[in-house]
Amino acid sequence: MSLPAAQAEAGALLARLTGAAAVETHISAVYVGPEDAWKLKKAVALGFLDFTRVADRERLLRRELALNAPFAPGLYREVMPVTREADGALRLGGAGEAVEWVLRMAPLPPGDFLDVRAPAGFEAARLDAMADAVFAMHAALPPRPAPGFRAVIEGNGRAALGAGLPEGRVRAWVEAALGWLGRLGPLLAARAGEGRVRRCHGDLHLGNLCLWQGRVTPFDALEFDEALATIDTGYDLAFLLMDCEHRLGRSAANRVLNRYVARSGDAGLVGALPLWLSLRAVIRAHAEAKRGGDGLAYLDRAEALLHPAPPRLVAIGGLQGTGKTRLARALAPMLGPAPGALVLRSDEIRKRLAGVPPERRLPPSVYTPEAGAAVFAELAALAKAALRAGHAVVADAVFLRPEERAAIEAAARAAAVRFDGIWLTAPHAVLEARIAARTGDASDADAAVLAAAAARDAGPMAWGVLDAAGDPLPAACEALGCNGADPC
Repeated sequence: MSLPAAQAEAGALLARLTGAAAVETHISAVYVGPEDAWKLKKAVALGFLDFTRVADRERLLRRELALNAPFAPGLYREVMPVTREADGALRLGGAGEAVEWVLRMAPLPPGDFLDVRAPAGFEAARLDAMADAVFAMHAALPPRPAPGFRAVIEGNGRAALGAGLPEGRVRAWVEAALGWLGRLGPLLAARAGEGRVRRCHGDLHLGNLCLWQGRVTPFDALEFDEALATIDTGYDLAFLLMDCEHRLGRSAANRVLNRYVARSGDAGLVGALPLWLSLRAVIRAHAEAKRGGDGLAYLDRAEALLHPAPPRLVAIGGLQGTGKTRLARALAPMLGPAPGALVLRSDEIRKRLAGVPPERRLPPSVYTPEAGAAVFAELAALAKAALRAGHAVVADAVFLRPEERAAIEAAARAAAVRFDGIWLTAPHAVLEARIAARTGDASDADAAVLAAAAARDAGPMAWGVLDAAGDPLPAACEALGCNGADPC
């Protein structure tokens, strides 16, 4: 959609100032110069928004600045008027009457937008950084009252029909989504009571994450509708998860999910993920269809997400250095509903309970029997809650004590789901070498911790024993019935 004729003169001014043509979306035009980027909201009315009045464009640009500046300091700078001077010419920030308003931002190279980088994929550290940025943003937001969700489903159904998507499929999706909403009512109400509903980003896909001053940074939060952005933090995250799975694959989305949960402790969000992910896919479907793209691929995904694979619990134990976490992360995308199983790692739970990031080392004095019992109690409780909500879980811990293995097995029984226990083994020299090579990991174990654990008797072992001196993934997949193609 081109710039409306009434704004052509302001657009020409910005083009002259920056020496650049506009980068356009359906609701804005951005002129990127060497020192500044200028964002102009288009004077359009699209049903879900109305930017036709100058006063509203000013108000919403100021709202955009207020929403984004705290999480992207320096990227968002100020709102300035475009004025009509006495000689009839337009000037930026002049003394005359304001006839338009623009948002001044720092310029970003195109390659610093994560959707642009997505085709090359992201390493694990970048995926973790994405989740960390979202966690930090959500943690800084105050709780809000929960708005109704039914209108969001029905509104997106109407938008999908208006975009020309197949009527029968859209109406069937709306009916199925409303059925999910009815079943999830108690969970969503409980989450609202816990303070999980906040004034969130609202449009958190890869295109609205960038690299700013070397850090993954959310920007361009939804500013024109407070109700659409006052949502459960899990629904806010779901847009990023859905976009990651569609663009990068399930493993990437699974990594982001598990990092976010490791930081936040919000394992309960998985209960509503089928609905949230499906709704985000429908939003993408009608947005793509409106711009002439292939909305059907997203509609296919939206429909499939409402028919998730069943939950199950896989526990992976073994001494330090056996590769439990590596195997857990490899298996998780293959298990259960999208975007794969929740990985509950004892090392990460310990760090969260201590109030520190996963990679920060804790002193040996923190590793008391009481602290260890609290970690395993939390692991079992989170596993039970996720399983009862219909999501798959991979529990990752040493599980050296028989009572720890019994507790995680009991979580599966309580949720009436399939349980598989895997015990990894490898020669002591291999374990020592792996521990010595670790960097930036949540585990604080060293050679002394390994030696102490190896000297203890694990008791009777009923779990399947796998040799982890090499890669145990093929044998684990065979034992679990996973072919790596379809969720198992």
